[in-house]
Amino acid sequence: MGQVSATSAVEIAAAPEVVLAALSDYQSVRPAVLPANYRDYRVDEGGTGAGTVVHWILQATENRSRDVLADISTTTDSVTETDRNSSMVTVYRVSPAGAGSRVETTTRWQGAGGIGGFFEKTFAPKGLARIQASLLDNLKTRLEQ
Repeated sequence: MGQVSATSAVEIAAAPEVVLAALSDYQSVRPAVLPANYRDYRVDEGGTGAGTVVHWILQATENRSRDVLADISTTTDSVTETDRNSSMVTVYRVSPAGAGSRVETTTRWQGAGGIGGFFEKTFAPKGLARIQASLLDNLKTRLEQ
C-alpha cells in the first residue's frame, strides 16, 4: 500500500483573500463550482471555513465512487478537507501571483496494495487531476466574472 496523490493548479485574477474566502464557502460557492463528478453534496455542519463538515459522493469513473464526509480546517493560506471515511486529504493552497492568486490543490490517500494498487497509483492521479482542474476552472470563471 503506497501513497497516491494528484495535483492541479490555476492562476486566478483575484486577491488571495478573495480566493480563500470563496474556497472556504461550502454553502454557496462550493456547490456552484463543483463539476458533475460530485453528487449528493450537502453541508452537515457550519458552512463557512473551519469546523464545516460536508458530504459528497465523488464519482471518479463510471464504476468507482467514494463516499466523502470531510472535516474542513483552514490556515491563512489554505483550506484542507480531511475525509472521515478514508485516508484522503485534499489541500487547497493559495499564494499571490502577479496581480492575482495561484491556487494549487493536492489530494493524497493511501492506495490499495497488490495489482489493484499498481493500477490505482498509475491511473487514479490522472483522473482525479482532471476533476480537480475542472473545479479550479469553475472557481476561476466565477471569481473573474
